[in-house]
Amino acid sequence: MIYEIKKYGEAVLREVAQEVENIDNEILEILDNMVETMHEAKGVGLAAPQVGISKRMFVCDQGDGVVRKVINPIITPMTDKLMDFEEGCLSVPGIYKKVQRPEKIKIDYLNEKGEKVSEEVEGFLAIIMQHEFDHLDAVLFVDKISPMAKRMINKKLQMLKKETLKENKYGVNDDRK
Repeated sequence: MIYEIKKYGEAVLREVAQEVENIDNEILEILDNMVETMHEAKGVGLAAPQVGISKRMFVCDQGDGVVRKVINPIITPMTDKLMDFEEGCLSVPGIYKKVQRPEKIKIDYLNEKGEKVSEEVEGFLAIIMQHEFDHLDAVLFVDKISPMAKRMINKKLQMLKKETLKENKYGVNDDRK
């Protein structure tokens, strides 16, 4: 099932997501649907809040054929070295800006089988995972850009928020859980 991707201005994107207490069939189905939605949208990552589900989980696929289903992640930077990467977001369509993030991280999480996973990742995958992790803490990539870059896109963000709120007012699905 393809989920509707929540857009900038939706309240669920500004809520800190709740821990997943139990990996049951419902959670597994949500994760599968998130992967399908991410691929359909031609994204490389998708966090549960982006589909209206305030749970601490995300999926990602950097294009190497390895799909990760990440539940209750904890990220630890492994270096002080930051890298600039131009990011975009399925929830903030049409806006791309450079964000600085640690080049290498350690991520501990549960996979869909409930197994503990610990990975050290760097480069593009580290960027994706940090971006998706931020969604779980109600942070969007546009919150991390320079003040000057933020001023440059402020009008676009306000228009996007206005459009989102208007769509919600006129009965577009709100399938949050």
